[in-house]
Amino acid sequence: MPFVLTPFQRALQFKFDARTSRGAMQTHQAHFIRVHHTDNPAKQGWGECSPLPGLSPDYSADFFELLQTLCQQYNALESDSYEDEKGFAFWKSLEQWPSVNFGFETAFVDYMRGGDFQLYPSAFARSEQGIKINGLVWMGDPAFMREQIKKKLAQGFTCLKLKIGGLDFAQELSILEEIRRVASPEAMELRLDANGAFDPTEALFKLDQLARFSIHSIEQPIRQGQGKEMREVCQHSPIPVALDEELIGVVGKENRWELLKALEPAYIIIKPTLVGGLTASREWIQVAQSMQVDWWMTSALESNIGLNAIAQFAASFQNPLPQGLGTGQLYHNNLASPLEIRGEELWYAKDKAWELPT
Repeated sequence: MPFVLTPFQRALQFKFDARTSRGAMQTHQAHFIRVHHTDNPAKQGWGECSPLPGLSPDYSADFFELLQTLCQQYNALESDSYEDEKGFAFWKSLEQWPSVNFGFETAFVDYMRGGDFQLYPSAFARSEQGIKINGLVWMGDPAFMREQIKKKLAQGFTCLKLKIGGLDFAQELSILEEIRRVASPEAMELRLDANGAFDPTEALFKLDQLARFSIHSIEQPIRQGQGKEMREVCQHSPIPVALDEELIGVVGKENRWELLKALEPAYIIIKPTLVGGLTASREWIQVAQSMQVDWWMTSALESNIGLNAIAQFAASFQNPLPQGLGTGQLYHNNLASPLEIRGEELWYAKDKAWELPT
């Protein structure tokens, strides 16, 4: 008897306008895949495929229809094994849909490991250890950003990530100056994320201005796809550059190696939903490590199902850098889960139950 894939969806409601340099979001449409085998319908694996508008290559207004079609196509194969010839060929065909690939792959990993959201064994998954994360500060008016920063400091975060590029630059410098008045570089690591907001002609000037606040790194200072300009920024920036959006759409180990060789970033930031799933993420890590490029993993506004998969995957590498996994508290109607933030760490409280999509 075969495996069966079933799609689900839920509109997640932000607690505030989630603003980046690309605009603001009030809702995020999450999509899910459930896999079960007809011999044992009670055992289920869950994955999430929630592409981001303006970023994900597979985002479209009719994404759920695409997901339904792909599930129907897989079900028609009547595949009895994830790794049989039919199932493997179908999985390889998903490379053009990175978020679908992530959801499909995650659902089967979950299923094969027992179907109880324990995807990768680790001290984190066993509720024995937390994962240190950065405190994410969203763009907004200065008062809103100051309020977020105050809360993160009170929670005990020692690594903050600020999204910049959406306010007047002088205001952003002022906010950073305020942070440094109360938190020295020794007490607080500051990461910045420009989401490609800087024009290449002004990027190095702005980075020089930002550098006086002892910034750990800056993500994607200029828009992706500008290879010559990005290489110049990476080479001359006084702040270490981390590539984020630049990784999207780069498929295959050789192409990934060529990109890092050409641009020479200090860091890469891996978002499984955007780069094509767990296998693709592992390949990025292998390439980065071979070139002495450090990395960390970040969620991309997924619900707790996607966040759990990314967190357990990240924990399996025992990377000591703070990870970007604090997005589970963004929504009014997230799926209830064992994930919780304690201080500056993400924990898996396995005594808590999961809420499943319906």
